[in-house]
Amino acid sequence: MGDTVLSQFRPGAEKQEIDTSKILKVGVIGTGWIAEAHTETLLECPDVKIVAFADPIPGKAEKFAARYGIADAHFYPNHKEMIDCEQLDAVHVCTHNKMHAECAGYALDHGVNVLLEKPMTVTLDEAVELCKKEKISGKLLSVGFQPRVDNNMKKIVQIVQSGELGKVYYIQTGGGRRRGIPNGAFIEKKTAGIGAVGDIGCYSLDMVLNAIGYPKPLTITGYKSAYFGANPQYNGADAARFDVEDFAAAFIRLEGDIVLDFRISWAMHLDTPGDTVILGTEGALRIPSTECWNGADFKEMTLYRDVAGSQVEMKIPLCPPVEGGLFYGKIRAFLDAIKYDLPAPVPAKQILINQAIIDGIVRSAELGHEITVDIPEI
Repeated sequence: MGDTVLSQFRPGAEKQEIDTSKILKVGVIGTGWIAEAHTETLLECPDVKIVAFADPIPGKAEKFAARYGIADAHFYPNHKEMIDCEQLDAVHVCTHNKMHAECAGYALDHGVNVLLEKPMTVTLDEAVELCKKEKISGKLLSVGFQPRVDNNMKKIVQIVQSGELGKVYYIQTGGGRRRGIPNGAFIEKKTAGIGAVGDIGCYSLDMVLNAIGYPKPLTITGYKSAYFGANPQYNGADAARFDVEDFAAAFIRLEGDIVLDFRISWAMHLDTPGDTVILGTEGALRIPSTECWNGADFKEMTLYRDVAGSQVEMKIPLCPPVEGGLFYGKIRAFLDAIKYDLPAPVPAKQILINQAIIDGIVRSAELGHEITVDIPEI
């Protein structure tokens, strides 16, 4: 099963030799689907020892570890007991969304570095509290956006930051699937808290916000619906328990006189809601749409410019794959940040803004009008 997860983020070039003079002790919280990719990747790292697993379902963590031949780990019914009993360098939080803030916060409070799967949290208030805990603890809180290590994603940042587009003033982004509603903990508020906007919308938001330096949102007009997820015709028996959004859209005003036009979907009568487009005063960049901006299916970009009075379109060649694959790159960057006292690869203070937008879309949609966004200073 884990091979299916990791296959989305490979192939990759050969991995570099790792310094094994220091072995990091790691605990995994939650042993569901995404924990497979984390565990398989950690097992590829010679400077890591997985010493513990935590999962509230009796016997689940034990079976999970046995599948990977991990015979000497300790098992706990919750994250608190694991963190209290083990001397950990880091935890990987692989729980459903609703538990992200609690698990990550407890780890930081107890001096443990955290790699937190996306979305960072469910609400803005939770994200603010995590950032405060990170600052007090002096430990790392990195959020699991593996597209950040993709060379094509880095190229977007390079193009925008180079000034090729001039001043960016409008961005259209999003993505989605014609049919792609997940199951399990993703579709209920009691476990997920939020739906498509948090699951895959956070990726497309990070792609464009990271390119423009993560300006703060000022106002948001949001919309969300569940016409497919809550309909047995499209979602079968799962429709009865579906109570999150399967579609979301928003009009977001950002600092710096930038407008962000966003839409995301788990299901719709369309193959894509449109490409990502970044418009600037000197040029524009078109990034072909994918079902999910997780870095798994990147297509060739086009740069539009005027050159010597002619309107020019330039194809940007696809970049070479990342060493070891995207998931390995994400986890390796986190481990190296711990070992060599580097900044968090995906800083929580940036993803706080991502979460503020997600939170604002949901709140605006529920209120039925535009809202003003206020992000407290950390």
